[in-house]
Amino acid sequence: MASNIVGEAYWICDRLMRTWQTIRSKTLPRHSHQESYGALVLSGAYEEAGDHGRFHAEAGDVILHEKFEAHLNRFSPSGAMVLNLRLSASHTFLPGIARVRDVDSIVRAAERSVAEAAALLLATHIMRDCLNFDWPDRLAAAIIRNPCLRLSDWSEAAGLTAWAVSRGFAQVFGISPLSFRAQIRALQAWKAAETSKEPLAGMATRLGFADQSHMTRCVKQVTGLPPHAWRSTANRFKTY
Repeated sequence: MASNIVGEAYWICDRLMRTWQTIRSKTLPRHSHQESYGALVLSGAYEEAGDHGRFHAEAGDVILHEKFEAHLNRFSPSGAMVLNLRLSASHTFLPGIARVRDVDSIVRAAERSVAEAAALLLATHIMRDCLNFDWPDRLAAAIIRNPCLRLSDWSEAAGLTAWAVSRGFAQVFGISPLSFRAQIRALQAWKAAETSKEPLAGMATRLGFADQSHMTRCVKQVTGLPPHAWRSTANRFKTY
């Protein structure tokens, strides 16, 4: 990723994710998964702070993650039991937190087939709003809306020093605001490369990269492939 992210707590843990997972550790540091999935809380509770904001999830909640999304988790003293359901490329959903009314039906379906449980989850969940607990959450939301956001302007408007913003944001999200912005830019560039015909040079300018080469490096570090490769792959599987 961009140099802003080098040295931060950021690791890939697809191999660590199990379908049925009981977590008793206090925290899981910032990490990323290569596949999209839904984390359905069966018992206990935890807080997640990541690329779509900060959520407090308890039994009956599900957090829906897009692939390459990064986040950290903080667990309650009693920990949490989570059902992780991988979502395929054919599934359409909005990332974020949602509520599931009949958890038992999804658990029973998962005992038969994870694919069946995932389909049932997406057919029955009800999205919830992301709560803005404090100014770090408002800053994250502002960056997500505008990856070209000037952090100095935001800090001044909020009446905070640049040092306080950097330190306070990292305490919540496990990453500096500069690195968070770089991550959001890379993810938005990856999605735009897959779903639009916008020229890559123009895309780089619109999203606040120094140039197209900078965008290419950032997207490749986050997703494993450069934007033009994602665009070629998407076009290969389009039907007309």
